[in-house]
Amino acid sequence: MRRVSTRALVVTGVLLTLLLAGVVSFYASSHPDGLNYVAEKVGFSGAAKPHASDGSPLSGYATRGVTDHRLSRGVAGVIGVVVVGLLFTGLTWALRRRRGDEPGGSTSPDAADRERDGSTPVGR
Repeated sequence: MRRVSTRALVVTGVLLTLLLAGVVSFYASSHPDGLNYVAEKVGFSGAAKPHASDGSPLSGYATRGVTDHRLSRGVAGVIGVVVVGLLFTGLTWALRRRRGDEPGGSTSPDAADRERDGSTPVGR
């Protein structure tokens, strides 16, 4: 069985996530989400108060300035995926970098990967 590279797996995952966030979200239900549904059923939906993110560009699962509702949702989803991906990548990079500074640690994050799986660098 052929082994899938980490890079191919990550790229495939990112593309699939962007597809789901940007395209499939067009077909998301127009019914309220779980919390809003329960709030309406129980009778406390009117108790909602303004909060800090009300005026943000992505509040309410939409993108301010985009008039098409379906496109607005898709753009908000893609932006959300990108922001979370950048945060995750930065955190991962910082933690791997820190591990390399420890005594006995590798100075290169890629070297640790090669040591762990026994592979050699190919075209990096």
